[in-house]
Amino acid sequence: MFNPSSRRRAAAFATVAVAAFSLAACSDSDPESSSTASAGAESSGGGEPIIVGTTDKITTIDPAGSYDNGSFAVMNQVYPFLLNTPLGSPDVEPDIAESAEFTAPTEYTVTLKSGLTFANGNDLTSSDVKFTFDRMLAIFESGADGGNGPGSLLYNLDSVDAVDDTTVVFHLKSENDQVFPQILSSPAGPIVDEDVFAADALTPDDDIVAGGAFAGPYTIADYDMNNLVSYEANPDYQGLLGAPKTDIVDVKYYADESNLKLDVQEGNIDVAFRSLSATDIEDLRGDDGVQVLDGPGGEIRYIVFNFDTMPYGATTAEADEAMALAVRQAAADIIDRQAIADQVYRGTYTPLYSYVPDGLTGATESLKEMYGDGAGAPDLDKAAATLEDAGVETPVALSLQYNPDHYGAGSADEYALIKDQLESSGLFTVDLQSTEWVQYAQDRTSDVYPSYQLGWFPDYSDADNYLTPFFLTENFLGNHYSNPEVDEMILAQATTADPDERAALIGEIQDAVAADLSTLPLLQGAQVAVTGTDVSGAADTLDASFKFRYGALSKG
Repeated sequence: MFNPSSRRRAAAFATVAVAAFSLAACSDSDPESSSTASAGAESSGGGEPIIVGTTDKITTIDPAGSYDNGSFAVMNQVYPFLLNTPLGSPDVEPDIAESAEFTAPTEYTVTLKSGLTFANGNDLTSSDVKFTFDRMLAIFESGADGGNGPGSLLYNLDSVDAVDDTTVVFHLKSENDQVFPQILSSPAGPIVDEDVFAADALTPDDDIVAGGAFAGPYTIADYDMNNLVSYEANPDYQGLLGAPKTDIVDVKYYADESNLKLDVQEGNIDVAFRSLSATDIEDLRGDDGVQVLDGPGGEIRYIVFNFDTMPYGATTAEADEAMALAVRQAAADIIDRQAIADQVYRGTYTPLYSYVPDGLTGATESLKEMYGDGAGAPDLDKAAATLEDAGVETPVALSLQYNPDHYGAGSADEYALIKDQLESSGLFTVDLQSTEWVQYAQDRTSDVYPSYQLGWFPDYSDADNYLTPFFLTENFLGNHYSNPEVDEMILAQATTADPDERAALIGEIQDAVAADLSTLPLLQGAQVAVTGTDVSGAADTLDASFKFRYGALSKG
């Protein structure tokens, strides 16, 4: 995890921008034995109750302590944001704000709607907003988030002033920040109740629920972490998303994606979202009893290299920067992304040849030209020459770690195939190991894994979110990568107002980090939800905001 003192020493431009580890986690519970307490209850007038199933795991519902998709899925239902994305759009608009705008190059002023309250009856004022962001930074900078919070997304935030009950001014370090409005809609942006949350420590989930500290479209009526969460519509919500179409939503957490598939197929749940295997999705597409819905893909999968502990890394006995780079380059020459996409994921993922996924402004395919045969396929002779020219003896012994319970069951097959590809070249021997997510999340930032699997689900729909969190000095990966020229370019793109100039700079950043190869992008995935035929609204929320809103769902 991050070293708090090193954070404080870092220059402002290098203050980390953390990022969310993606996705599909599994609970330890057996969904077949879980009860759905409110599933049979009568709705209070907002349509039939809906049951959603997921394998995503909650870390905590305290916004300062989690940076993962499973936790953020809860936050999107129950917390208000100053800015948010309407259904069908990646662009932010005022949520509980009346207005939001730059009033000076380094001042972003937000005016709240009047009469806002939390579900517990407490007033929601600018004081809560200031508290929220002061708290997020304090917990991040002290390390009280355990290395798992999103506070580093606020790398450009200097201070927050509550001018009066409805006016908040954010003072920024750099001028003309093009992404700060998006960050206010990200995992760093949920507004919390200063009378319920601790100012300098994480607040337990049960205390949050008991305190009724919610002002989003829903409140939490019952909370059994990673087993069942029951939501009720919040009649006092005044935000962008409007009143939920369904008053009562229960979310069941599954340990096994095959049980999730069976339950949606048999009508025991209404919606399955995150995550089903590629085989299950393919099978369900042929079932007339369900709808399989696809949305734009922002999810990526990649390998992280630890610059200290990988072969020839900085803290190894044979430390050599050029040799370590050659090892990374050879792996990039060998791995066949198309084979992984076809054989393991059956087209639900596509090859990714750069750091910003296809479809976002500024995206390139830097790695396609630099590595392999120059057209996306592997080139073993090129890999062998790269290692030989650097003086690297083969086969290279590479330790590679993956996680079996956070990124879906396909991870085992994915990394078995990667191991086979690397070893079949004759240039690598791979020690492939797996670790459960709770331990994995701690180990990966503690220099335990020389190379390891991660995934990413975006915080906001902008190329910045695939660059800043990964490649600024002291990035959330904790892999000891640092390139001052990359730091400078990343901060420059965030404040470049001209769209064409910014897109060009984003392309240059991708070329630079492709040359360094601190991570090796592999795959880009789409959003997929499966629903009963009597459920509507899921397609509306599978949009480029990458936020699945339960309030869009209805049944009957």
